[in-house]
Amino acid sequence: MDAAQRRWTRLGWWTLAIVAAACVLSSPWTFGRVRIGNADEPRYAASNLNLNQLPPAWMELSPEEADRVESAVAAGDYVPGRLLGTDVLGRDVLARVLAGGLFSMLVGFSSAAVAVVIGTAWGAAAGFAGGRVDAVLMRIVDVLYGLPSILLVVLLAIAVEGLVGRAGERMSPGASQAVGLAVLLIAIGGTSWQTMSRVVRGQVLSLRSQPFMESCRAVGVPASRQFLVHVLPNLVGTIAVYATLAVPAAILSESFLSFLGIGVREPLPSWGNLASAGLSEVNLVKSRWWLLAAPCALIAVTLVALNFIGDSLRARFDPTASRARW
Repeated sequence: MDAAQRRWTRLGWWTLAIVAAACVLSSPWTFGRVRIGNADEPRYAASNLNLNQLPPAWMELSPEEADRVESAVAAGDYVPGRLLGTDVLGRDVLARVLAGGLFSMLVGFSSAAVAVVIGTAWGAAAGFAGGRVDAVLMRIVDVLYGLPSILLVVLLAIAVEGLVGRAGERMSPGASQAVGLAVLLIAIGGTSWQTMSRVVRGQVLSLRSQPFMESCRAVGVPASRQFLVHVLPNLVGTIAVYATLAVPAAILSESFLSFLGIGVREPLPSWGNLASAGLSEVNLVKSRWWLLAAPCALIAVTLVALNFIGDSLRARFDPTASRARW
């Protein structure tokens, strides 16, 4: 790894650490309860319709907006923060962006973990077993490659949403939202493991032909010990590389689905549904561009940082990767 690549790698790690720390460390504030009338709501969902669509703190309030804020303060009503302004329901955009980052990264990292586990197990089983087992498992992967993964995720999400909707009267809102998130991450992870399985299978086939594996078979080492002690440790580098590259793809899938209204649903925020809501505020009459810019900027920064990290890991662990491309 040359000096330029090391600089980009450090930039990626620091950027990802800053974004993740901002979302995680602010969670006591974003999820903290605030008093709205006779009810307590988490800050990211707390709203005051009288203070909707206020501009960010660096922009000057109009006389009408200033009067609304003064009236709310005088009446003792909830006043959302104005660092990034408020949305159409009068909710703090900064709190929603930070909470949305937490949900987006949770779904992204969890989906990538599901894809890595399934892909590693499938590819390792195919490569280590060989023969007809390998042929059958890889033909299944070829069939799945021909299916549109986003369409499968959409169909699964809609089907489960219907089941949850019918059972909604017997479930609390929190449980219903948790089920929706679980289904989303399993659906994304369950449709994005095919590439991982092929890479792992190729590595396992390569390792099986190495002299140390031939020695293991010659002395009668059990197959389970061959895999756990000699094959699996040599797959760690490959798994780490493709796991890092799977995370941005999963985050992008979640953001895309939430943008379409299929992923994370209101009142839970995610960068995708925040961008979808902000898009409707960009118009020729009065453009509130900051509602779209904030989530989109964080999506872009996070994905670029993860790609820098993934490329550095690939250069370090993959002997076939070019070291001179930077």
